[in-house]
Amino acid sequence: MNALEVSAVGFAYGPRQALQDVGFRLECGRFTALLGPNGAGKSTLIALLTRLYDLQQGEIQVLGCSLRRQPRQALRQLGVVFQQSTLDLDLSVEQNLRYHAALHGMPRRAAQARIDEELARQQLGERRGDKVRDLNGGHRRRVEIARALLHRPRLLLLDEASVGLDPASRLALNQHVRQLCRDDDLAVLWTTHLLDEVQASDELLILNRGRLVAQGPASQIGADDTSLSATFARLTASEAGA
Repeated sequence: MNALEVSAVGFAYGPRQALQDVGFRLECGRFTALLGPNGAGKSTLIALLTRLYDLQQGEIQVLGCSLRRQPRQALRQLGVVFQQSTLDLDLSVEQNLRYHAALHGMPRRAAQARIDEELARQQLGERRGDKVRDLNGGHRRRVEIARALLHRPRLLLLDEASVGLDPASRLALNQHVRQLCRDDDLAVLWTTHLLDEVQASDELLILNRGRLVAQGPASQIGADDTSLSATFARLTASEAGA
């Protein structure tokens, strides 16, 4: 079973078409990069995958559950880190995690065990009592990842999660999520507009002007050019002129 299946998805803001006939599949245990320039439609797609927006066209399934017909079952399998932080800055790290666990109906003892486990894995155990506003950007992102994984989802979505981080923190976060993918057999969809966050071994989706202009192994998509950068420039330029 695929972790995610997106079929013929389209979405419009009034007369403006934001996504057109988008379709792809994500395998369990694989890191997939969704690459596209700003305004390509990446955040709109994440909003549809998380039901912030209702589907207008097409179908989305998460672990075989239709997001339209079985939303609760589908959303239980999702963990999400949005581009804009949704942490409460005036609560502590642990309080933010407890609140999330309560929303998922986790029993208190089980929730505490999961909080302890995730804080240790994110190397945040000593910061559990700190207010979120006192953390740097990289640590805040790790808190959001810990929160997203508390209920043990099978699919983790990260929308431009490295925005605002310095290069070293961006690299550390990217490597950390890849390790989580390997450790937990977790399917990951990592959206970005930065080429240096994509590795040759990744599954790659390139989105531009609401359309998927390429998909497949990153090493193959860039095989006919001197680099993935050249391929990306060519694809986005050709779409812009279409």
